[in-house]
Amino acid sequence: MDRTLPFTKGHGTRNDFVVLEDPDGALDLDEATVAAMADRRGGIGGDGVIRVVRTHAAGIDAPADAPEWFMDYRNADGSLAEMCGNGVRVFASYLRASGLVDDDAFDIWTRAGRRTVEILGRPAQGRQDWTVRVGMGTPALTDNGRTLTIDGIELPALDVDMGNPHAVAFLPENRPLPEIDLARRPGIAPDPAGGTNMEFVAQRGPRHVAMRVFERGVGETDSCGTGVAAVAVAAAHRAGDDSGQPWTVEVPGGTLEVGWRGQEVTLTGPARLVAEGTFTG
Repeated sequence: MDRTLPFTKGHGTRNDFVVLEDPDGALDLDEATVAAMADRRGGIGGDGVIRVVRTHAAGIDAPADAPEWFMDYRNADGSLAEMCGNGVRVFASYLRASGLVDDDAFDIWTRAGRRTVEILGRPAQGRQDWTVRVGMGTPALTDNGRTLTIDGIELPALDVDMGNPHAVAFLPENRPLPEIDLARRPGIAPDPAGGTNMEFVAQRGPRHVAMRVFERGVGETDSCGTGVAAVAVAAAHRAGDDSGQPWTVEVPGGTLEVGWRGQEVTLTGPARLVAEGTFTG
């Protein structure tokens, strides 16, 4: 690649992204370009790259009534991802901050389908801090007999589909969450053909858990929005909690709230746009 690309850098609870505005679908992003941008030593650095593109110009299969804006999300290794909960909050904040959207409640399109976003808090002067609630869709929880292995301990895991796949395991009380080793991919059996995100969870109190995540195509990240939602779904199931009351989920990058609107899960938390610049490659 021999070109310059304007970018914005943003994060949601320290799950960080390079945002590229491409409303008319002129960019041809390949895996190598995405990986170069996301590289933390040789590039901008990020857990992923988000292309802001009109749905009709994105070259994807979408219904005629799909929302105007498509979140084209790529993992740090350049691979495509169906959905990213923290990325949606950053994406929505960017649309609102840049004037591409004028309303505080609107829909966007993702590879996992339609997502509804609500801007609950706008930034103070001189900052770009937003609070956003995302309708994450209806989860699907199954017990497929999957196990995750971490530090030699094999743990049963629940599969939760949030538009993208997750395997959620709860740590025993004698295994502190900060001490598990996520420097390398944990063991998983059976290993899904397309891979999966893996979450490890510790109970903190009533409707309150903490988690760490090893993201598919990325490695450990400070947060994962769809993972937070998946963990809350699995934790509520494990606790026999069908009250619909919100759960608090701690991640290394902050705290998020997961709620329910009927069968749909919602995710509420911060998003911050931190920098603008030009990538030369």
